[in-house]
Order: sequence, then structure tokens, then C-alpha cells
Amino acid sequence: MSFEPAHKTFMEDHLARRVGERKGRLLRGHNYAEKLFLQQVWWPLFESFDNLHPEYEIYDWNRKSQFLDFAYLSPGGRFGIECDGFQSHIREMDREKFSYALNRDTFLTGMGWRMIHFSFDDIQNRPEVCQMLLQLVIGPHLIRSTTAATLTPDEKEVLRLAFNLSRPIRPKDIISQYEVNFRTARKWLNGLVAKGVLRKKESGGSYARYYELSDGAWQRLLC
Repeated sequence: MSFEPAHKTFMEDHLARRVGERKGRLLRGHNYAEKLFLQQVWWPLFESFDNLHPEYEIYDWNRKSQFLDFAYLSPGGRFGIECDGFQSHIREMDREKFSYALNRDTFLTGMGWRMIHFSFDDIQNRPEVCQMLLQLVIGPHLIRSTTAATLTPDEKEVLRLAFNLSRPIRPKDIISQYEVNFRTARKWLNGLVAKGVLRKKESGGSYARYYELSDGAWQRLLC
């Protein structure tokens, strides 16, 4: 399924489950910037909106209702995602609002959330940077999901390193990080290839020198 019909289904599903102010907030709050984030950052990485909730209601320390642009509620943790425009989040923010915004994020961190902020400028003009950062934050936590239970502890560590590198991983990366020999590093990488999580990048010679996340890796870890 392409982005537009998937997004339409995503919105219709969440609107059908909401009433009152929660529904009104979704209708008012999910605008151009939020849709652009999904189209240019989220969808190219995941090709799925599973466990993602737009305009998600949370409460601060005073039980005051607030809404996150998105909440990703995964087996690996809770992530709050905000798409911040310069005009609305900086230029129009007074000292009290600025302090509250910082305290809210700190409070949510204490409650187990991981907060992620992207500027609208980056979403619009540098989505690849947002993709890299989103992968860096969320990727290692997805390894804890039930789908990844088939991976060995060593393979999970290699996959975590691959996420953190945000580039194709090489055997020498594993050798340096975990102080193993080339044979062991190649064994772990080939195990992840066999399980469909990594794929080899052809570089000539007898052995692959680079490995990257396969097209289906995110979908498998998101299940």
C-alpha cells in the first residue's frame, strides 16, 4: 500500500475511536507539518503506522491534559514525537511557556517516555537527517520486541550496533566493538542475513564488506 491510502486509513481509524475533545483535537491538530512528518520521515522507514497514535493525550504533574503530536507505543517503550515549527514553538513562546515545555519533557522522561523533537524545517528540507535520528533513538529498543526473539544475544548486539551506526555495518566495526575475530564477526552478520534482517552490499571479492538493514527489517521488528 502506498502512503496516501495508508494515511487515509490511519486517520479514519483513529477518528472512529475518538469522541468529544479528543476527536476535535485530532481534526484540528493533525495538519500539514504532521502529515509531512509521516510522509517524509516515518513512512520511508517503517511503511506502517502500527502502534503510532496521532494527537495522543497525556497528563502533566498537575493532571493537566496535553497532546503529543504522535505517540509510538511499542513493546520496546513509549516514545513521544513532536514536530516543532519555529514560529509557534520559539518566537511566540514566553518565559512561562518555555519553562513549562522543559518541565513537561522532564516529567514525561521520569514517567518512562522518550521524547523526540524535530523541527519543521528539517522535516521539510532535510528528512534524511530526521530519519537517521529517529532510527538512532527508536531502533535499538525495537530489538526487544517479540519478533526479535528468534535472534541470538550476539545477533541482537550486532543489530543494535547497526542501528546506532546509521550506515552500513562492516565486519571490522564488530571486531573493534566486541573484540572478536573476523570469522566470528562474519558469522554473526551472515546469521542476520539468513534471518532477513540484514542484506549484503556487493563490493567485489570473495566476501561482502558491507551489510545494511534489509527492506523488511523494520516491519519485522515492529510486529
